[in-house]
Amino acid sequence: MRTTVEQQPHERPGEESGLERGLSNRHIQLMAIGGAIGTGLFMGSGKSISLAGPAITVVYAVIGFMLFFMMRAMGEVLLSRSGYRSFGDVAEDVLGPWAGFMTGWTYWLCWIITGIAEVVAVTGYVAYWWPDLPKWIPAVLMVVLIVGLNMLAVRLFGEMEFWFALIKIVAILALVVTAAVLVLMHYQAPDGHHASVTHLWEHGGFMPKGIHGVLTGFQIAIFSFVGLELVGTTAAEAKDPHTTLPRAINAIPVRILLFYVFALLAIMVVSPWTDAGPDESPFVSTFSLVGLTAAAGLINFVVMTSAASSCNSGTYSTSRMLFGLSDQGSAPRGLHHLSGRRTPDRALLVSAAFLLLSVPLLYATGGVAEAFTLATTVSSVLFIFIWGIILISYIVYRRTRPELHERSAYKMPGGVPMCAVVLAFFVFVIGTLFMADDTRQGLAASLIWFVVMGIGLVATRRARTDAVAREYVDA
Repeated sequence: MRTTVEQQPHERPGEESGLERGLSNRHIQLMAIGGAIGTGLFMGSGKSISLAGPAITVVYAVIGFMLFFMMRAMGEVLLSRSGYRSFGDVAEDVLGPWAGFMTGWTYWLCWIITGIAEVVAVTGYVAYWWPDLPKWIPAVLMVVLIVGLNMLAVRLFGEMEFWFALIKIVAILALVVTAAVLVLMHYQAPDGHHASVTHLWEHGGFMPKGIHGVLTGFQIAIFSFVGLELVGTTAAEAKDPHTTLPRAINAIPVRILLFYVFALLAIMVVSPWTDAGPDESPFVSTFSLVGLTAAAGLINFVVMTSAASSCNSGTYSTSRMLFGLSDQGSAPRGLHHLSGRRTPDRALLVSAAFLLLSVPLLYATGGVAEAFTLATTVSSVLFIFIWGIILISYIVYRRTRPELHERSAYKMPGGVPMCAVVLAFFVFVIGTLFMADDTRQGLAASLIWFVVMGIGLVATRRARTDAVAREYVDA
C-alpha cells in the first residue's frame, strides 16, 4: 500500500513529514563521515596534490576549520525548533519562502551534480580492470544499484550506508598505518624512491608551486568536503537528533585531521608528490608505485565503493529535498508520495533519472578527468551557496529570535562575527575558481543555474498569487 502525505493547514512546513525515524546514532555518525569522504578525496586529491604539492594539507586544514563553524551554526538553528526537517526548512522559516525555494532546489542540484561526478569516477575505477569496457555500462549499473539501495526502508538504508562508510574508514586507516610502516622500514620502491618524511620538503619544498599552486588547489579541496552538511538533512529521520547531530558535528575536527590531512601526508611520504597524477587516484597509484599491485587492486575496489557510498548518500538527500519541495508547493505535488516502506519513491526516481546525464557528459567532454573537473567545479559553487545560506540563516535567527538562542544548549562558538569570517572565506574560494581555465568554465556553467532559479522563483510566486486570487473569486 502506498501513501500520499498531505500537509494540514495548521502545520508548519517540516512539522510532520511522514518519513520514518529509523536512523540510529551509529547510522548518523557514519553517514556524517561517509557523505563527506568520496571521490573528492579518493580521486580528486591526485589533481590537488599535483597543483599544490605538500602544501595541499594546509588547504584542507583551513577549509575544514572554516566548515566546522558553518556546521555549528547549522546545528544550533536546526535544533532550535523540533519541526525542522532540514536546513531547507530553516531557510524558509527564517529568511522567507524565496530562501526555501532557492535552498531546496539548489541543494537538490548540488547532489545531482555530485552524483554525476561520482558516477563518472566509477567509470574510471572500473577501467582499472576493464579498460575496453564501454563507459556507459558501469555508469548505468551504478545508477540502478543506487536506486535499489534507496528504495529500502530508511533503517536498512542506514545500515547499508554504515557498512559503506566503514569500508572507507578502514581503507584510510590502512593507508596511514601502511605509510608509517613503510617509512619506518625505509622501504625502497621499484622506481628507486624510499618512503620518507623528507618527501614533504624535498622536490621543490613544502610549497613547490608557490602561492598560485596553493590557490588553484582550493577547487578540488573544497569539493572533497561536500556532503559535510548531510547530517542536516537527517533530522526528520533521526531517532534522537538533539543527541546524534551534536555528536556528529563535534567530531568533525578530529575526522578532518585523520581522514584528510593524515591521509594526504601518508600518500606523500610513501612516494614524492611529483608522482601524483591529476587523472588517477593517488590512493591506488601509491600502492602501485611501491610494487604492491594486489593491494592497489583492493584499494581500487574500496575507492569504487566509496564513490557508490557518496552517491548513495547524495541520492538519499536529493530525494528528501524534492519531497520537501513538493510539500511546500515548489515542486509538483505528485512527488510528495511515500512508498510502503515510507521512503519518497517518486522523488527518488526523478532524482536518479538525472544521474544518467553522466553518460552523455563522459562522451561530450572527452574523458573521465575532464568530465570530473567540470562536474566538481559546478558542484563546489552550488555547495558554497548552500553553506552561505546556512550562515545567513544563523545571522538572521540571532537577530530576530534571540530568545531561542538564549535557550539553546548547542550554541555556535564565535557567533555572528565568526559567520562573517566564514562568509568572507567563501568569497575568497569563489575567487580562486577564476584562476584556471577548466574551473572558470565550471563557474560560468553554475551561474546559469541561478538565472534559472530567479525565473523559477518569479513564476512560482505568480502561480501562487493567481491561485489565491481564484480562491478569493470563488469565495
